[in-house]
Amino acid sequence: MPDSLRAAIRDVVDFPTPGIVFKDITPILADGKLFSKSISLLCETAGGARIDKVVGIDARGFIFASAVADRLGVGLVPVRKKGKLPWKTRQCAYALEYGEAIMELHEDAVKPGESILLVDDLLATGGTAAAAVKLLDELGANLIGISFLIELSILGGRSKIAPHPISSIIIY
Repeated sequence: MPDSLRAAIRDVVDFPTPGIVFKDITPILADGKLFSKSISLLCETAGGARIDKVVGIDARGFIFASAVADRLGVGLVPVRKKGKLPWKTRQCAYALEYGEAIMELHEDAVKPGESILLVDDLLATGGTAAAAVKLLDELGANLIGISFLIELSILGGRSKIAPHPISSIIIY
């Protein structure tokens, strides 16, 4: 089935900026069977470990993380872009492959020692995931794993989030 997932991903050239080839996952989202399979595969990346919460990264990561959290029967925690969370937050600045941003996490979103599965749609340069990992580490989370639907291996994002366990369903 990962081949059918891979086949459904659409390349969009020069989006959001010239030189970027955007991996569009909306065809997967629009197909109930493919979306369900992607969620099943992401759930499997937990390896049977006890998970207390799933953390999703703004914004496409929310789609996958919320479905994974629902399937696992656990809570969902959003890591959001600056200014989007209403409560007291921790912040981490990072570089994107096409700019810069700041991510935030509510200070009370994760309790020390809670087992966390971090989920996002795509691992590219690793900046966004590294910012989320840093915020979770600051809160004392037990990061069980970091799971992605897609990984662009040539961009080396894994190196920014190692040594945490990393799983990617589709690797380019």
